[in-house]
Amino acid sequence: MPIELDAEGLRAARMNAQLLMGPPAAGVVGAVRGAAAVQAQDLNASRLAVRARTSGLVVADVRRAIAEERSIIRTWAMRGTLHAIPAADAGWMVGLLGPVFVAKTARRRAELGLDDDLCARAESAMADLLFGGRALTRAELVDELVKADVPVPPSGQAPAHLVSYASLRGLICRGPDREDGEPTYVLTREWVGTWDSRDTDSALAKLARRYLWGHGPAGLADFAAWSGLPAAMARRGWELVAKDTEEVATPYGPMLAPREFAESLPSPPSPWQVRLVGAFDSYLLGYKDRGFALPGRHAHAVVPGGGIIHPAVLVNGRAVARWKWAADRRTIVVEPFGALAPELPQGIVAEVVDIGRFLGVETRLKISDPPRPRVGAVPTEAPTEAAGEEPAEAVGGTGRPREDAS
Repeated sequence: MPIELDAEGLRAARMNAQLLMGPPAAGVVGAVRGAAAVQAQDLNASRLAVRARTSGLVVADVRRAIAEERSIIRTWAMRGTLHAIPAADAGWMVGLLGPVFVAKTARRRAELGLDDDLCARAESAMADLLFGGRALTRAELVDELVKADVPVPPSGQAPAHLVSYASLRGLICRGPDREDGEPTYVLTREWVGTWDSRDTDSALAKLARRYLWGHGPAGLADFAAWSGLPAAMARRGWELVAKDTEEVATPYGPMLAPREFAESLPSPPSPWQVRLVGAFDSYLLGYKDRGFALPGRHAHAVVPGGGIIHPAVLVNGRAVARWKWAADRRTIVVEPFGALAPELPQGIVAEVVDIGRFLGVETRLKISDPPRPRVGAVPTEAPTEAAGEEPAEAVGGTGRPREDAS
């Protein structure tokens, strides 16, 4: 008989899987591996993702992990987008995902003037230009390629597509950032060192297992959406790990969780657990359906479309507000979806103070007035628990021992 979870229990389980509840991660690598990966196209957001999953670290620890220890690298992986992943995983992740997205983006590259011949010439030239630990920004790299008689279009989207192509091919990855935050590119094998190559089935199983430890309970559709893998490959990965999982019944249908995880599912926490997560956080990004965490009538405030996911205030895993930086980059403005319970501001203040500690700045909090309901407005949907619509007073996860997700 499958384990049963209601919506509140599912949120608690997923928050613990994401290290947003329960014991914090042991360092930067632990946070990134525990989340399965961290979206990294927004540098500051990726740092805040580490902050939310650890205790006592500061932003310099994240910089050091990337630029000095090289224990974390940033490269194109899931869905063909930029992620921070443990450096030890670069070989098998890029080896599995790279060919998928190189093929998917071939037509767009050709439209941008990056045909197969030009890409091959660019790869060969990059290998020489970056050899010996050299790190170049994208603009510098394109300039050097043009000088080497590789006519890469210097404007538009061609440079961005070329570096993502070379990254998906396993040639380059992002290296240290310049003082102004501008990223540089380096040769992946020089930067990472030991390269863990795997056959397709082994890599698929490892990716599915890593996903379930970081996001479970979850379904096949969630794994496919998060990874971007074709349906057949995603299904194969799911099948390969099924024997090590347990079925969990949820309001959203049957899901899987790693057996050790499923046997110690957490309870919703008391008092409430408040977390401020940054843009593109894995907790909101890692599922096909975000209704478990985002109340349907407010979902657009956090996920307006176009691939954007705004920072959110989570209470026991349910989004109750959006937040943003004010123009002074010191004040955090919280925009509630409705009236906040009296106890919540204290938890929000603690999170705002911790963000300031992590970044090394003095932060302030401003809570905006919740929107007033329009006179005569009719709700567009019924406030059901399955849609994440229970009242704020009902939200409420203890920890579980963290297992190795490798």
